[in-house]
Amino acid sequence: MTNGIPYFLSRRTILMSLALATVLILAIACSSDDKSDSSVSSTSAATAAPESAAAATAVPASAASSSAPAESEIGGELVIYSGRSESLVDPLIKMFEEATGIDAQVNYGKTGALAATLLEEGDRSPADVFFAQDPGGLGSVIDMVGPLDADLIARVPDWARSPDDLWVGVSGRARTVVYNTDKLSPEDLPETLDGFTDPSWKGRIGWAPTNGSFQAMVTGMRIVWGEDRTREWLEGIVANEATVYAKNTPTVAATGAGEVEVGFVNHYYLHRFLAEEGDGFAARNYFLPGGGPGSAVLVAGAAILKTAENGPQANRFLEYLLSEEAQAYFAEETYEYPLIDGVAHSELLPGLDTLNTPDIDISDLGDLEATQNLLQEAGALQ
Repeated sequence: MTNGIPYFLSRRTILMSLALATVLILAIACSSDDKSDSSVSSTSAATAAPESAAAATAVPASAASSSAPAESEIGGELVIYSGRSESLVDPLIKMFEEATGIDAQVNYGKTGALAATLLEEGDRSPADVFFAQDPGGLGSVIDMVGPLDADLIARVPDWARSPDDLWVGVSGRARTVVYNTDKLSPEDLPETLDGFTDPSWKGRIGWAPTNGSFQAMVTGMRIVWGEDRTREWLEGIVANEATVYAKNTPTVAATGAGEVEVGFVNHYYLHRFLAEEGDGFAARNYFLPGGGPGSAVLVAGAAILKTAENGPQANRFLEYLLSEEAQAYFAEETYEYPLIDGVAHSELLPGLDTLNTPDIDISDLGDLEATQNLLQEAGALQ
């Protein structure tokens, strides 16, 4: 007995305790190894899980970039020479800037004057895009512009684009005669422009011979009527003492005010007055039932200069002009004819297929210099 405890019990107890301790140590060791393996496996799984999740949710770079509108990613600058007036297209250009992040610097002017500027500047021109009021202006600088993307050109009908893909129409406009409704009715008007050379129209006509669309119409006359007949018509209008206006807008305003009784204009200017002043504005459009050059349907169009320093931005601008957003702007805000499928023209306008239009390839209207010379010879331009 040791300290009152039997020896054998003490020894036995000690042996059993030692055995139990050994078992416990082994169990703990095994448990620790299992736990360690489990921790490694869990860590590996935890490490792998994010990779798997990443793999499951990752978007390829190309797809990620395409999910955002491409327009918002390009940025940069763009220089536009615009023969379209600021009041008509400045809101549209601001929409383009907001959509693309491109800073557009716009030089506004008459299409003919801007074409002359481009020809004078030549390879030194800072312009990237020529946004012209008519195909005549585009044709006059045709050697300075480069081919456009085939997919872009294909968005518009064949008649509204350059046959060699050098410019593209972005909106359509019909030539018309605006008349004062207090003084005239459609029955009082001649069926073609020829009738306005009659002396009875002396002092009653307004026109804008420096306007690009008017000059494009005269170029169409030269094609359809020939030089001599066109000169005779111009001289007849001059002899009738037509009042000269700087452009279409004051011509329509003067007609509505009764300052003149008729004016030779593009169709959409009237609708801007009607939108602002209501149906009481005393003018309406008369689409010549006899057809001829006075019923020509022209386009405003755009081209990219060969020397453009901002080519991607220039291409994006043309793409935007043929987007549904821009085409809807032309239809709803400026009352022009949209040119792409899927965008309807204003219900206030007649369908293009209802107009008696002349057989003119508008890509042939580029001989602007000869037309201006003829206008000067006839006394229409000073």
